[in-house]
Amino acid sequence: MKKLFKSLPFKLLVGVIAGMLLGLVANEAVMNVVVTVKQLLGEIINFCVPLIVIGFIAPSITKLGKSASRMLAVALIIAYVSSIGAAFMSMGAGYAIIPHLSIVSEVEGLRDLPEVVFDLQIPAIMGVMSALAFSLLVGLGVTWTKSKRTEELLDEFQAIVLAIVSRVVIPILPFFIATTFCGLAYEGTITKQLPVFLQVIIIVMVGHYIWMTLLYLLAGLYSGKSPVEVVRHYGPAYITAVGTMSSAATLAVALRCAGKSKVLRQDMVDFGVPLFANIHLCGSVLTEVFFVMTVSQILYGKLPSLSTMILFCLLLGIFAIGAPGVPGGTVMASLGLITGVLLFDATGTGLMLTIFALQDSFGTACNVTGDGALTLILTGYADKHHIEAENKQA
Repeated sequence: MKKLFKSLPFKLLVGVIAGMLLGLVANEAVMNVVVTVKQLLGEIINFCVPLIVIGFIAPSITKLGKSASRMLAVALIIAYVSSIGAAFMSMGAGYAIIPHLSIVSEVEGLRDLPEVVFDLQIPAIMGVMSALAFSLLVGLGVTWTKSKRTEELLDEFQAIVLAIVSRVVIPILPFFIATTFCGLAYEGTITKQLPVFLQVIIIVMVGHYIWMTLLYLLAGLYSGKSPVEVVRHYGPAYITAVGTMSSAATLAVALRCAGKSKVLRQDMVDFGVPLFANIHLCGSVLTEVFFVMTVSQILYGKLPSLSTMILFCLLLGIFAIGAPGVPGGTVMASLGLITGVLLFDATGTGLMLTIFALQDSFGTACNVTGDGALTLILTGYADKHHIEAENKQA
């Protein structure tokens, strides 16, 4: 029983329940404290994210040795294929389901969260995409030049980041999630927007689970390993993603979950999970495609043409690779597509952003959980092509 109480999933669930209950009864003075704590914890987590990306990806690339460039190309390809596959599945569901829905898009009576008491900014040393590019280039550079000192430095930096994750990021996550759900309950999103929430969220959630199931089945067939041995460890990461609404902020937990799997190679976990957290956003893509079709039906009385949607899906997969793994990152990165390809006006764009924000947590959870399947594919690819982590001790 003590082990259960100390487990991360239990702490995360307690955070969700406690936050919701507090939000339902809290007054403005209490919420002033809550939003301030949330802002501070969020700043700490976001500051650590670039460190985690550098600390895991760069050393992992050096361990791949001569195969680093090939593994990076494989990772990019499967991330893109997964995203556009999810997009096309969602597009098909949209044409089949949306014309038969009656969706209410406006809900009144929501409360505004109070202002933060003091806004303490802790800027990260660099943006997440900058950290990703830095990690890839430095890792590849060390591999090409065989720089032993830099390689040893990266290994030591990885150990430092692991300590930060286990002693700082993981312990504060339940409190951050509690403040997030407290804010949702106080605003009324969980109660007053529930009818709107359920109509579209249930549909896209079903799509998330279908796509995750397909990804894990394909990963299992390709790798010859049990996908259940991967996905059964991903519960804490899924819950964390629901609370943080950010693939990047969930990265520390996702690494821990993937590391527990007996069928994933550790070097593939260290390389793949941080990389996919930033380039593999299948759940967000699936959701965005369904929602742009929904908004088009609501505001303009028709669905976009098939050719328009195919172009949108193909381009969205590219934009998703470059989108930041933060709340709303995918839809913000693709606003140019929404206005340029689908020709949405300001009203359509605003409604799209609003509806997307309602489900962002579930799309993020799909992204994070799907990363485990792609890491299993990477493991299978490395095994089939006899790619071993190079022995750096020699």
